[in-house]
Amino acid sequence: MAPDPFINFNRNAVQPMACLESGFALIKGQFWLVVGMALVAMLIGSAVPLGILMGPMMCGLYWSFFQKRRGQTIEFGNLFKGFDFFGQSVVASLLHMVPIMAIVIPAYIIFYVGFVVAMLSQQGNDPSPGAAIGFILALIVFVLFIMVVVIFISIGFFFAYPLIVDRGLPGFEAVKLSFKAALANFWRLLGLMLLSSLLNIVGSLLCIVGVYLVLPISYAAMAVAYEQVFGLGKPMSNLPPPPPTFN
Repeated sequence: MAPDPFINFNRNAVQPMACLESGFALIKGQFWLVVGMALVAMLIGSAVPLGILMGPMMCGLYWSFFQKRRGQTIEFGNLFKGFDFFGQSVVASLLHMVPIMAIVIPAYIIFYVGFVVAMLSQQGNDPSPGAAIGFILALIVFVLFIMVVVIFISIGFFFAYPLIVDRGLPGFEAVKLSFKAALANFWRLLGLMLLSSLLNIVGSLLCIVGVYLVLPISYAAMAVAYEQVFGLGKPMSNLPPPPPTFN
């Protein structure tokens, strides 16, 4: 399917609670299958740095969710359908990870260099309460800065993989459109992210195993959020074009 150059999106359309409820309703009939698919996706996706394999795995999950929304049954093999979008998903993954690393790594270096310099300057002197308080405040500001950067970039990429899968967009174009739509739904997507994080915390309390049980619900909720913003496109066909006819 050729990419649609005119893809509209809805503003302030995401409903966080409805996304989670509809996400669970979407997969509950095949819940354990989807749990297994999500677990395999995480294992394969984390095997290679920079999300090289995570992109295709996420595309496979979204493909499965969209097929389910179109009334088809999810099959485990659908997960590997994501490799049909390998090149574009890798582009999107790199555009996601590289900016985060370009900001976070220098920030860590600057922070720790400043920490070492501060400790060396205190050698031979009585510990200063003001210096300790200043360090704690600097640590809090540093952590908040990293969190804000990661959250902002992650929300911006919210719709990148679904756009690659559902609308056939190239990786770079999917990221650009994802940022536009995500910023138009920023606070609602942030709410969905916070609810999903809370769900993951609850899962962590269940001896960590619960995380793997709630993770598919979070992914399905993201697919629902995509549909609320963009709607579903026409099904992509893998059939070859018909042979030419001669009169």
